[in-house]
Amino acid sequence: MQAIRSILVIIEPEHSESLALKRAKLIAGVTDAHLHLLVCDKKHEHSALLALLKAGLQEDGYRVSTEQAWNTSLHETIIDVQQAEGCGLVIKQHFPDSPLKKALLTPADWKLLRYCPSAVLLVKTSTPWMGGKILAAIDVGNTDGEHRSLHNSIIDHGFDIANLAKAQLHVISAHPSPMLSAADPTFQLKETIEARYREQCRAFQAEFDVDDKHLHIEEGPADVLIPYLAHQLPAAVTIIGTVGRTGLSGALIGNTAEVVLDALESDVLVLKPDEVMDRLVEQATKA
Repeated sequence: MQAIRSILVIIEPEHSESLALKRAKLIAGVTDAHLHLLVCDKKHEHSALLALLKAGLQEDGYRVSTEQAWNTSLHETIIDVQQAEGCGLVIKQHFPDSPLKKALLTPADWKLLRYCPSAVLLVKTSTPWMGGKILAAIDVGNTDGEHRSLHNSIIDHGFDIANLAKAQLHVISAHPSPMLSAADPTFQLKETIEARYREQCRAFQAEFDVDDKHLHIEEGPADVLIPYLAHQLPAAVTIIGTVGRTGLSGALIGNTAEVVLDALESDVLVLKPDEVMDRLVEQATKA
């Protein structure tokens, strides 16, 4: 988070209070990142609004630029500008689609999470981050290099946000139910599964000072447990990872990040492994 030098902020002209801009100001106030405000609209002119916002932000000491653009679709427009401006973070307010629309069309925010070659913060509430609770969701059951890199990034961002917001960092990892038929005896008892998962968390617990009280190892599906714990805490922001599944498998299975998006009552920061980011940058460059 501290390394982010430029933030792309999506401005929704029809909504008087920009929650995305509110979060961007909080982050830029600590990181001194440049703010690039974007209105995605091909029908109406919004130069007056952008000029007003820019003047107010500059008066408050922020570095700001503005743009209005449109290219085929919302997510493609955002990605085009993110690439052109070299933004390390995209912040957008999330507005849930109706169940009927979601059943017929892939939501724009899902497409943004899948294809954007940067971290994406979807703002859902006006709940203050300051002094709140941050929930980082990881899957320590996946130990391949891609997932280990993603886990480190999730915890690292969680630690950064907790520091800038003077908040508490909590970590959750879901584990599977016991299976008597499992070849490895470890996976035949709930206690041994939980113990194994906790052991795999020791390294980052020591590095980021996450004690057992703030580590939640729970049995069940991640897409159910993450929103449940986020509600119980309650969390101001939840950080989750995605491997950016696309194509047919993405359409049929979906990603945890997408599935939990509407269920979560907190803001959602979505991260991807470096390998996925590189692939998406390559795709965006060819488009």
